[in-house]
Amino acid sequence: MADTQEIPRPGSAVGDMLRHRSDLIVAIGVIAIVMMLIIPLPTVILDTLMTVNLLLGLLTILIVLYTRNALEFSVFPTLLLVATVFGLALNVSSTRLILSQGENFDGRIIRAFAAFVVGTEGAEGLVIGLIIFIILVAVQFVVITKGATRVAEVAARFTLDALPGKQMAIEAEYNNGSLSEEEMTRKKLELEREVDFYGAMDGASKFVSGNVKVGILITVVNIIGGIVVGTTIHGETINSALYTYVSLTVGDGLVSQFPALLISTATGLIVTRAISDGTFGEDVATQFSSQSRVYWIASAFLLVLSVLPGFPWYVLIPMSLLTGFTAYRLQRRDRHAAEVEAARAAEKPRETTQAEPTHVAPLDPISMELGYGLIPLVDKEKGAELLDRITSIRREMALELGLVVPRIRIIDNMRLGASDYSLKIRGVEVGRGTIRMGSYMCINPGGVREEIEGESTRDPAFGLPAMWITEETRERAERAGYTVVDPPSIVATHLTEVIKRHASGLLGRQEVRQMLDQLKPDYPAVVDEVNSALSLGEIQKVLQGLLREQVSIRNQVVILETLADNAALSKDTTFLVEKTRQALGRQICLQYADDSRTIRVATIEPDLEQQIVDSRVDTSSGPVSALPPAQHRKWVAATAGVVRKMQEQGVLPVLLCSEAARPLVKQSIARDLPETTVLSIPEIAPDISVESLGQISIQTQSED
Repeated sequence: MADTQEIPRPGSAVGDMLRHRSDLIVAIGVIAIVMMLIIPLPTVILDTLMTVNLLLGLLTILIVLYTRNALEFSVFPTLLLVATVFGLALNVSSTRLILSQGENFDGRIIRAFAAFVVGTEGAEGLVIGLIIFIILVAVQFVVITKGATRVAEVAARFTLDALPGKQMAIEAEYNNGSLSEEEMTRKKLELEREVDFYGAMDGASKFVSGNVKVGILITVVNIIGGIVVGTTIHGETINSALYTYVSLTVGDGLVSQFPALLISTATGLIVTRAISDGTFGEDVATQFSSQSRVYWIASAFLLVLSVLPGFPWYVLIPMSLLTGFTAYRLQRRDRHAAEVEAARAAEKPRETTQAEPTHVAPLDPISMELGYGLIPLVDKEKGAELLDRITSIRREMALELGLVVPRIRIIDNMRLGASDYSLKIRGVEVGRGTIRMGSYMCINPGGVREEIEGESTRDPAFGLPAMWITEETRERAERAGYTVVDPPSIVATHLTEVIKRHASGLLGRQEVRQMLDQLKPDYPAVVDEVNSALSLGEIQKVLQGLLREQVSIRNQVVILETLADNAALSKDTTFLVEKTRQALGRQICLQYADDSRTIRVATIEPDLEQQIVDSRVDTSSGPVSALPPAQHRKWVAATAGVVRKMQEQGVLPVLLCSEAARPLVKQSIARDLPETTVLSIPEIAPDISVESLGQISIQTQSED
């Protein structure tokens, strides 16, 4: 078999090689810059490196002009440091050659700047060159560098001050479902990078001002040192030395300060464009063409100036005409845009005076509305404990019930009282409470050793009697045996109970589809079989039936296998729920068993249980018990009495009955005794013991 050669993929080995080489080149370049401060350079290499310095400054300002976001050029602070050191190294090298060679110095770049930029030879050229250099340094130091440094400092401070608010906004978008977890992480990372960038720019801008100061010092030292070296060592006259070293020093200063001026300007540009989303050219074109009237005014002003004596009319009149033409084009563009907009408006039906709604946003699966006095509970600057609690609740519900709770949208509602909050499921209120910020809710669990005084209230989650106490009374209440709860815990507990009670309402078809899609890669046979046997809606109803009675659906494989096994016998939802409960029997029993694996239950008198079974009526919502009203009241009263006795003994109220009676028993007491659990005999696992604490009987209740 012929040998095959693998073709390297772009971005794999080749990309790694290029990346490693670029790192190596940068490392060598930085070391070379440092060595330039020590090792003398030939003039050819010096000219080459000065050209590279000019090119680096030009490329830097061009990249900044074409950058839409400062983070696209995040290497700029580090580049600023490297460019500053590089320029200083060139200054040192050129100074060494100028002082050592004098009038024999043959650096082409420096001499070209000294001659071409100045434009005049002799003493006049020296004076002009020196003045240009001083003006250039003054502009760079006083105007550009100082302004860029101040802008970088202010941008860093304001970016850091705005960080908590931006983080809270991202958290709020994540909680209300506008962002996924990946998008939230990406936005937070971008925010951290932005803060780090402006913080680095605040420090890096100091390099620019330091570079200008050092440039002035080097120029002065070069002139004085050159005159001393030329007159004492090289034997030149004072005039010759003055002309030689001043001209070369001015040329060297212009060569070094010009790239520094470009980089200083780039520094100011990159920190002043934080509020822009486009390039500098796009922003200029857009914002300078937004108003045509300003060009008309400017054109008229130039025209008036042209007729005044002494003004150059041959410049002002063409400029006025050009400005007027620009105003005419912009006005024509605006008029055309208005005509297009009017034509579009005319195409709409004339009989409709108001915009017809085209889309109605769906209601949030679960939302929390807060009065303005409770905003500190979700304010990042004040701890935002409730946001962390909500994240923990969603994680806890996923582990306990197997239900991925949708993101909880938090809204401030001015129509609520300042201390009130409201919990809603799909826009319908399912819970409400009042919180006293700065106070604690004190609940008597029974057996307290000392009575505590406080303002009477009720726990919003369970409706238990409670009191509001102050911070000063908190330790005393805890020592007395009271349960003391802070405001975030009150809301979190209430939210947890609401989710448990309405878990079935949070599980829609889309959530079921996502659950099956996530399960399919690992269990394709199970998912395919249950999909072929049952519709998505039937699977949803079974899962909702389990969640309605606090049965976890986390064991998805067992649930789906049970549905696939029994769907051929019947597709009745009640039947499938009962069979699924039996398959999850051990899991259900362990919820109510004690450490010795014993469940304490109450049973139902056989005759009464048979009457309940015989009264079954099938409806579209499932089977219901249709006992006569008087008998139904006696049955509920008898059950309530037994449940109360079990609670007084500290036992969870659990009823045990036959498989046929279980859904009817649960349905008949759901309204009056919603916390009572009903188990069927087939659900009891073999290793679970059952202890009967009593029997429910209508005759016994009548005698009582």
